[in-house]
Amino acid sequence: MVRRQDANYSGRMADIFDVVADPTRRDLLERLRALTLDPSGRAEISVGQLVAATGISQPTVSKHLKTLRDHGLVEVREAGQHRYYRLNPEPLDRIRDWVAVFAPTAAPAPDAAAEELRRRTEWAGAELGDRVGRLAAETAHGARFAWERLPVVGRR
Repeated sequence: MVRRQDANYSGRMADIFDVVADPTRRDLLERLRALTLDPSGRAEISVGQLVAATGISQPTVSKHLKTLRDHGLVEVREAGQHRYYRLNPEPLDRIRDWVAVFAPTAAPAPDAAAEELRRRTEWAGAELGDRVGRLAAETAHGARFAWERLPVVGRR
């Protein structure tokens, strides 16, 4: 459980959520996380490699990395003119611990394949429901339109 550590704790936690709310920064964090899982042991990546991997301009990647660094989510190692970044999971662990307070603990964690199947099933069901709903609305609209155009004598 996360405990308040100082008077500015809630402000810092809100700042971290603002940081990870940006999709570009989340993408960078995910790429850095994937490096920590790489069996080769290579856990850092250069800015140039991130630019090539994301297709985002170097100034934009650098700007987002600076934000991540300022909030302690990444660490940097300088080697000459190159900078190599790696994930610092500690702030993310604090987010996970804070969110866990609100998550039910009784349910077992599903395995990845079952979770993926559940998500796809929900999506397919939602898509089917959406299609049926649209078809029903279009049919009702067409019937109403035809009914209103009938001469008054033909209506019962």
